[in-house]
Amino acid sequence: MTNSNSYTVPGMSTDDGARVATLLQDRLNAFNDLHLTLKHIHWNVVGPNFIAVHEMLDPQVEAVRGFADEVAERIATLGSSALGTPGTIVKQRSWDDYSIGRASAIEHLGALDLVYVGVIEDTRKAIEEIGKVDPITEDLLIGQSGQLELFHWFVRAHLENSGGQLSTAGATSEKQAASDAG
Repeated sequence: MTNSNSYTVPGMSTDDGARVATLLQDRLNAFNDLHLTLKHIHWNVVGPNFIAVHEMLDPQVEAVRGFADEVAERIATLGSSALGTPGTIVKQRSWDDYSIGRASAIEHLGALDLVYVGVIEDTRKAIEEIGKVDPITEDLLIGQSGQLELFHWFVRAHLENSGGQLSTAGATSEKQAASDAG
């Protein structure tokens, strides 16, 4: 939870500002977790497609780090305090830690498919709620979501067959998605 001040942006109630900041804190946690997960994969990917995946991930890491910074600054603009510590991520997240260690490129991409699904779905939910009271923050998240969806497509392109079927279809865990992809 963010610490709320007695002010927010002009034209918004302090209650709405605090609610938007709380929703953004969840996105901040997700983006911090995602960029660390992407870097973890970058360091632990092996196999024939190593270099392609290794190099594909660095721009995603940098973009998602930027998303976290933008979200944190928006929280501050709304009059609240952005919490960016590792303990905050672990304490407040509703998802489990990434579960794949050293693995082939395709196994990591299978697991990453599910990671992106979760982040994108939760970002879309936040957009829907925030859009009712704050078009500025809504616009910020829409732009970020578009980038996340593009990165997700990059991942899924490795998992799709010529008939448009994903090897990870129906997977309910990262380990299952990694296994199905491999």
